[in-house]
Amino acid sequence: MLHMFFAVAFSAVPLTLYVPPIRSLNLFVQTIEEIWNESSGYTHRVYPRIRYAFRRIFDCMLSGFKVTK
Repeated sequence: MLHMFFAVAFSAVPLTLYVPPIRSLNLFVQTIEEIWNESSGYTHRVYPRIRYAFRRIFDCMLSGFKVTK
């Protein structure tokens, strides 16, 4: 059982390198919020155009598939 504990413990150690320390988490969240706020104006302007473009593309693709009864 002790061997299993050490195997699991040492295999989980590299995973801790991907998780930022708590003191850095605030800076990370602040940076993400700034990026979100800066890009929101552009996103709100472009998003309706992208939706419209995808709707036209899908309409063209699906117009070939006619349902017959």
